Amino acid sequence: MRQGRVYVEDRFAGIITEKPEGYVFEYDKKYVANDDALPVSITLPLQKEEFKNKTLFSFFDGLIPEGWLLNIAERNWKLNRRDRMGLLLSCCRDCIGNVSVVPVEKEEK
Repeated sequence: MRQGRVYVEDRFAGIITEKPEGYVFEYDKKYVANDDALPVSITLPLQKEEFKNKTLFSFFDGLIPEGWLLNIAERNWKLNRRDRMGLLLSCCRDCIGNVSVVPVEKEEK
């Protein structure tokens, strides 16, 4: 089970988790309670309940590089372009825009 800490404008917003049955995104309770909290995307509005999907959420999949940049990531980090969670965790720490995803290290769990 792999996880990523999701940040919006450098503020911890929630956790995305890859499970055998699919993906889960859950906002941090403190983040949702904050009056100035921003949603990760329009398709993932602020809510206390977790989101579930059998495939990686479109918004997160859209953060993954494409084209020549994806080729560089595959070659340098030995990643498979079909491993969408692996690509998300490896390539999306410093994305264009206000959202970033940082891998949860095993000792943090």
